[in-house]
Amino acid sequence: MDQRSEIRDFLSTRRAKITPEQAGLPVRGGHRRVPGLRREEVALLAGISVEYYARLERGNLQGASDAVLNAVARALRLDEAEHAHLRDLARTARPGADRRVPRRSRPQPLRPTLQHLLDAMTEAPAFIRNGRLDVLAINRLGRALYAPAFLGSARPANLARFRFLDPAAVDFYADLDNTAHSTVALLRTEVGQDPHNHDLTDLIDELSTHSAEFRPLWATHDVRLHRTGIKTFHHPTVGTLSLTYEAMPLPTDPGLTLTAYTAEPGTVSRERLELLASWTPTLDRPDLPEPGSAPPTQRRTA
Repeated sequence: MDQRSEIRDFLSTRRAKITPEQAGLPVRGGHRRVPGLRREEVALLAGISVEYYARLERGNLQGASDAVLNAVARALRLDEAEHAHLRDLARTARPGADRRVPRRSRPQPLRPTLQHLLDAMTEAPAFIRNGRLDVLAINRLGRALYAPAFLGSARPANLARFRFLDPAAVDFYADLDNTAHSTVALLRTEVGQDPHNHDLTDLIDELSTHSAEFRPLWATHDVRLHRTGIKTFHHPTVGTLSLTYEAMPLPTDPGLTLTAYTAEPGTVSRERLELLASWTPTLDRPDLPEPGSAPPTQRRTA
């Protein structure tokens, strides 16, 4: 990734989203050549010179203090995820930032206790992923829930590749647009934190090359914190499931996130999740199909 381009495009796209009215600036008559705020307006709001802000937006964040970054974040009305992304861009732009990431580094094995933890979660689908959205460990119920993503032979299964390159994702995700935006925003957030990770940039290159849907979303430079929310799946075996997720970073394993799903008690989704849980022991039966490969007579219910 070209770090200067990342900084330039992020700041310019944020500036384009803020109107003078939203920023509390007087609106003058006449045609404005740029959408959103002008550079001089951002500089005014941030309390810095136009020349200094222009230098920042050209991609030079070296030497920018926390006070300056905070002022720019306020001027551009950045949310928590965007503010954190700006700080990440500044951190990785500083002299001495680590740029020696091997192109094909062997992933460190997960601590066995993490898999034990997942296995103990028998009523909640759960998995551990990295910032690249590789699924590094998953419990039995999680494996059953995400069965369509595991039908291919590639390991580890990658949720970004599944969403944009696997036709099965169209049937699996109920909200395709939101899933696409959140997937791209998570990858963009990770690039800000680790811009010299070639495994990550290779994945982005692959998605950009093969997915016409991915390319314009990547160009928006949107970022997102993925902590909690509701996700709806059209599972090929038990039908539609609306599940609440909690995504929890693992402090002792930097870069890894544990995601777990639950269903509200007394709902159809809870009943279907329990049905899926009762069916998962068949995974140990070699004579039975994997989750997601339902017999032709079995139809998905709404």
